Amino acid sequence: MFDFLDLERYDLLGAFWVTVQLTVYSAIGSLIWGTVLAAMRVSPVPLMRAFGTAYVNIMRNTPLTVIIVATSLGLWQTLGVTLAGGTFDDIGFRLAVLGFVAYTATFVCESIRSGINTVPVGQAEAARALGLSFTQVLRLIVLPQAFRAVVAPLANVLIALTKNTTVAATIGVSEAALLMKEMVENESQAIFLVFAVFAFGFILLTLPTGLLLGWVSKRVAVKR
Repeated sequence: MFDFLDLERYDLLGAFWVTVQLTVYSAIGSLIWGTVLAAMRVSPVPLMRAFGTAYVNIMRNTPLTVIIVATSLGLWQTLGVTLAGGTFDDIGFRLAVLGFVAYTATFVCESIRSGINTVPVGQAEAARALGLSFTQVLRLIVLPQAFRAVVAPLANVLIALTKNTTVAATIGVSEAALLMKEMVENESQAIFLVFAVFAFGFILLTLPTGLLLGWVSKRVAVKR
């Protein structure tokens, strides 16, 4: 089946490894920043709520391609921000992660906020009656239950992030989509086979993730 496609010429594993790295680093950053945004959105401080709401609405409705290109053209080429020294590929990788975090964190935020809404209000009121601060109530009472309630939605966000990493090709990051573009140009006689190879690669990345986190969601679900 692969007679018309010379896979040995291309570093498929290396390209998908970059995709995995983009996903992992962006997922960690998105979880942290998304949790902070969720805390802002339920904060008793009006200014923090306003910032969280404005950030989520603006970033979530901005195309991801625009955000990724802006990190390269705006931060690096215009302002000279590289986040650290290194080659263009390294700079592009870091800027892509920054763009993915800025964008994906909004979806993480909304997932966590929906989980916060599932926690009975009486628990937070009881904690405040005991003298706990808002931060303590959020950290000790609300967020642990919220995270258990939103494992499945967060799994969907992670799967979407994995597929969204293909946008990093627009700023020259050597991940799977950039290699696919090269292979489509060089292997035009087997274009559908090229698409099938990369589709199968992304299925291998996303399907086990969905199944595993779906199982985790059932195991840790809060019994009401």
